Amino acid sequence: MFPPLEERRTVVKRRIFRLFINLFVLLGAGVLYYVVFSFFFDTPQEYSMRKSTEAMRREYEALSKRLEEVEAVLDNVEERDRNVFGILFESEPYVLDEYASSRWNRMERLLSMSNSSLGAHLLEHTALLEEGLDNLSRSFDSIRGNASALDGAADAIPAIQPVINNDLTLLTASFGMRIHPFYKSLSQHNGVDFTVPEGSRVFATADGTVTEATRRNSSTGLTVTIDHGNGYQTRYGHLSKTSVKRGQKVNRGDIIALSGNSGLSLAPHLHYEVIYNGQPVDPVNYFFMELSPAEYHRLIRIAQSGMQSFD
Repeated sequence: MFPPLEERRTVVKRRIFRLFINLFVLLGAGVLYYVVFSFFFDTPQEYSMRKSTEAMRREYEALSKRLEEVEAVLDNVEERDRNVFGILFESEPYVLDEYASSRWNRMERLLSMSNSSLGAHLLEHTALLEEGLDNLSRSFDSIRGNASALDGAADAIPAIQPVINNDLTLLTASFGMRIHPFYKSLSQHNGVDFTVPEGSRVFATADGTVTEATRRNSSTGLTVTIDHGNGYQTRYGHLSKTSVKRGQKVNRGDIIALSGNSGLSLAPHLHYEVIYNGQPVDPVNYFFMELSPAEYHRLIRIAQSGMQSFD
């Protein structure tokens, strides 16, 4: 005889309830086991990640330490370089890379801006460029007017290199305090030295009149001096042969001599000077007709690399 229907329903409900209770107990036990196991033990994946993280941390610490050492060495080298430059030249070193650094910083700032900020910055920058263009245009008009007023006098200002130096590699000693090749002491070098083979063509760097074309009883050997007027003179030393004579008129680009090794000279080269109002000035600043700003910076770097003159 079967139990009553109500009693059977009660039994089924109890069994279902016990089943749910057992499931919850098992689930809770599993969660507790996982938590306890994870707290005290690593899974293979966690173990591998932890080892990788530790290795990366050690590598980062080693690189940080190495970076600190390199920075210390660089700071020391820069300080020594500044001291040597100050002792030799009594001035601060040239800083030619500030523009590149400022460009990098400006690029980082632009990358961090929002679209609206970039738009506003672009409009502002465009307005500044238009203003600068107007100022530049007025400046060009003024320069053009001044050049016309000079009526050819600009041709009498030294403006080119005295030798063919397209690759900018021939200038080896610049203007300023340099180590004398024979006395091995610091002395004022009133020009620049171009290491060219003996017999290389030497050009007049501006229009003028030859005032000297003779062998001197001094260290410069066979020398040509040109008076350009307006206070400018140029001098070309250690020549092997001259093709001009005193009182002769020359134009910029004329061949006036061949380079050599005469006088007190370490090796074949051309010694070139620019004199303004009786005072020697740096000839590198008078190559503007040939050099772009980048080439000018490069030529200065090349000139600074040579501490010893050839005469």
